[in-house]
Amino acid sequence: MFKNLSIAFPEKTQAERKIIARQFYRHFWDNWIETLKLLSISEKQLRKHVTANTTILENIYKSGRSCHVLLGHQFNWEWGNAFVTVQSPYTLLGAYSPLTNKILDRLMLYVRRRFGSILLPYNDMRRAMLPYRNKQYLLALMADQSPYNLRKSYWINFFDTATAFLQGPERGARLGNMPVVFVALSKPGRGRYHIEASLLTDNAANMAEGELTKKYALLLETNIRRNPSVYLWSHKRWKHVWKDGYKKLEVGTREKLMSNTN
Repeated sequence: MFKNLSIAFPEKTQAERKIIARQFYRHFWDNWIETLKLLSISEKQLRKHVTANTTILENIYKSGRSCHVLLGHQFNWEWGNAFVTVQSPYTLLGAYSPLTNKILDRLMLYVRRRFGSILLPYNDMRRAMLPYRNKQYLLALMADQSPYNLRKSYWINFFDTATAFLQGPERGARLGNMPVVFVALSKPGRGRYHIEASLLTDNAANMAEGELTKKYALLLETNIRRNPSVYLWSHKRWKHVWKDGYKKLEVGTREKLMSNTN
């Protein structure tokens, strides 16, 4: 975790990064307690804890189009998923990676489906999407996962560091020429969350390859910098190192990526 913070915030002192870490662990444990609360929380109670500006999603729905939503691992994304499911007129679809612990996996499946979300296997998304291709849906994707296959990734300057991003979220949106929305999560108080939805593009196919992912990364970084302690720093975000062989996958200025390689 401290390595992540030192990469993201080299301008901060060690003491300042320790403050972020302490705040992070408080939010981290709140996140798990709140996730368990989803086993019993009512829709009315959920609405008391979460507010949202989702006007852009409502406008896209009225136009008769489906929509892709990109978000990051900001607390509490589980409550965000539940709230958007009950707030939005869309059928909410989410990519899901099974957990190795079977008991925990069943628990998380129940929590995420409880308000009506439909979960699709991340490693077979194209086939899993077929039943919904002629319906209006909202596909929510955590787009800040580290890619397994680095040769199927985009390399972007993220926190002034060469960072690999998944290609899948952008390619799916470009293939269907989808409107794409960025969802930012913030935590104005303990047990209180706000969702802010903003348009990344109305027609993904009209963007140059890699531009959508770069735009997403910039908005995500900007939002994390506003309140760094509510981002999931416990996972190793920069476990992949830039190599010259990835030049064709780069989005942005090569010199900047190369100069910030860790």
